[in-house]
Amino acid sequence: MQQGMTTPASSRSERRAAGKASGTRPSRAGRHLPTAIGVGLGLGAMLIASLIFRKEVFLGVVVVAACLAVWELRSGLAQGKINVPLLPSMVGAIAMITASFFGGGQALTVCFGLTCISLLLWRMADGLHDAIRDIAGGIFVAAYVPLLASFASLMLASPDGVDRIFVFLIVTICSDVGGYAVGVVAGRHPLAPSISPKKSWEGAAGSTLFCVIGGIATVIFFLDGTWWAGAIVGVALAVTATVGDLTESTIKRDLGIKDMGNLLPGHGGFMDRMDSLLLSAPVAWALLALFVPVAVVPVT
Repeated sequence: MQQGMTTPASSRSERRAAGKASGTRPSRAGRHLPTAIGVGLGLGAMLIASLIFRKEVFLGVVVVAACLAVWELRSGLAQGKINVPLLPSMVGAIAMITASFFGGGQALTVCFGLTCISLLLWRMADGLHDAIRDIAGGIFVAAYVPLLASFASLMLASPDGVDRIFVFLIVTICSDVGGYAVGVVAGRHPLAPSISPKKSWEGAAGSTLFCVIGGIATVIFFLDGTWWAGAIVGVALAVTATVGDLTESTIKRDLGIKDMGNLLPGHGGFMDRMDSLLLSAPVAWALLALFVPVAVVPVT
């Protein structure tokens, strides 16, 4: 019993000593802050450059990010002995995201249905042992990553799609920034201690405040919309971004892993960065379509 009681303190001391020795002591949020900021700024610059250059370039970035997230989520589920078929998952991700851009919602629905059928047939060809579990896992991956990411493609396909994507990205990022800034400084009351101990109600309030400010500013500036439409978008995305983050944290805790991947230093994997964006994409698409008329962009 005494050994079990002293192990956590010893482990914390060892981690602190290792962090000091390596010069990579994590922040209160559990990440090495300079590295996380540098990688975040690099990703942001890449997204902005692709949006400014050409819509199709940004679409390609979304496809690559979604495929990497599918790979990571599939690998994470394998830790729980859920073996998701790789090839139909990747082909389905590419098909859904590109088809929704070029063919709209109907094309997305058809591609999602074909992806589910492909997963079913592909897995059944390997035998029936644990087939239901693997097929359900494959459909979950297809719905969680490429289906939700495809709503960004639907936004992008609008004549003012670049501006809508900017609103969606900036407001969702405001959720992370506001939640982190306020949570680190003033976080006292845990929001969901059994899922994500570092999240607090104070951080959630900061996330909402930043999102509302970001929503009002971006909807007015980019889309020439009303302030109240921006406020609605801000509140809604603050909720979906937080729920998205908690959803992925729940999956990781259930699987017994800290991060879905390690491709992004200071952040984890692509899935760890896309969690809030994925659940926010369909909500942003719907609210902007409902409250902000599509601007007619002149053909040059």
